[in-house]
Amino acid sequence: MTTDQPAWPYFTDIHGMLRDTIRRFVADRVVPVADAWEVEGFVPREILREMGALGLLGMRYDPDYGGSGLDTLANVVLAEELGRSTYGGFAITVLVHTDMASPHLFHGGTPAQHARWMPGITSGRLITAVAMTEADAGSDLAGMRTTARKVAGGYVIDGAKMFITNGALADLVFVAAKATDGDGGRHRRMTMLAVEKGAPGFKVARQLDKTGWRSSDTAELVFEDCFVPDENRIGAEGQGFYALVRNLQNERIVLAAQAIGEASKALELTLDWVKTRQAFGGPLWDKQVIRQRLAERAAEVEAARAFLYNTAWRDAKGDVVTKEVSMLKALCGTLVNRVLYDCVQFHGGTGYMRETAVERMSRDARVQAIGGGATEVMLEEVAKRM
Repeated sequence: MTTDQPAWPYFTDIHGMLRDTIRRFVADRVVPVADAWEVEGFVPREILREMGALGLLGMRYDPDYGGSGLDTLANVVLAEELGRSTYGGFAITVLVHTDMASPHLFHGGTPAQHARWMPGITSGRLITAVAMTEADAGSDLAGMRTTARKVAGGYVIDGAKMFITNGALADLVFVAAKATDGDGGRHRRMTMLAVEKGAPGFKVARQLDKTGWRSSDTAELVFEDCFVPDENRIGAEGQGFYALVRNLQNERIVLAAQAIGEASKALELTLDWVKTRQAFGGPLWDKQVIRQRLAERAAEVEAARAFLYNTAWRDAKGDVVTKEVSMLKALCGTLVNRVLYDCVQFHGGTGYMRETAVERMSRDARVQAIGGGATEVMLEEVAKRM
């Protein structure tokens, strides 16, 4: 295990070596150059290929496809360490590929589809995205309007998707769309289709300008009479909604882990700052209100981390943790914002400057209470199961 992390009963030596590998990669290949990615608006493809070469893009997938056959805890380690990078846009670029898009293929794809696409996904040669959100359908997935009309040999997609991470750079996009006929209800009419870059009728309408996650490519995608062959359907027809809901569990666990990584690193940076920043005749650390506030936030982060690890461990065992995952997403998305608010505050004017990591992190953190399931929606999911 990494020497600066306490031992946890859920992790093995493999998880510890994995954490060390990711942390070294982030320190050597991300932090020195990621400011440029914030300006450019995307993470270079070669970074993903390097991560693929290290075995970091398919840790839960079969070794036959370049994966490692590990568990939920492995991707929690990945998400937490990427969060510690202080570059949320980089972190989400990777996590959408590993934990939000490609799992649809791994879990729902045929052997032929696996052989066709999985090696590229685990190596980083093939970047993926998942297109479910629309301008009028975010947390309410069943309200989406994009359609997939059945025709001879395939489907024709019409509609638009909004806020799609990796949307412009992706080579393969997993699109959720509704049938144009039938009376199967809001949920049973949705199908998942794999749309390849360059498919006729598929275009990136625009890349979106965001408050945070600046190094993350986020786009609006448009489909106009876009033909997708039958062999690109992922899973059974009409089962797309259930595939989305199933994978949202995984998505929310890694988003919680990313938030914990961000909050932990922000506290470390702020602790270093207040111990050296001189004011009123001594370091800020000498002020009781600052010491106690940071101690309180540190306690909250450690409690949330313990909940995260336990939930991931239970998920790896096959337990049903739907309520706990919704709790986690609500808790960690709110907590990282609370932590970053205080970290910016205790940095003073410096914390409001773009040259400071906590300023960037505070912007990146805001969406953690929105994306992957808004806090209010998560709390409703919890309440329904109480």
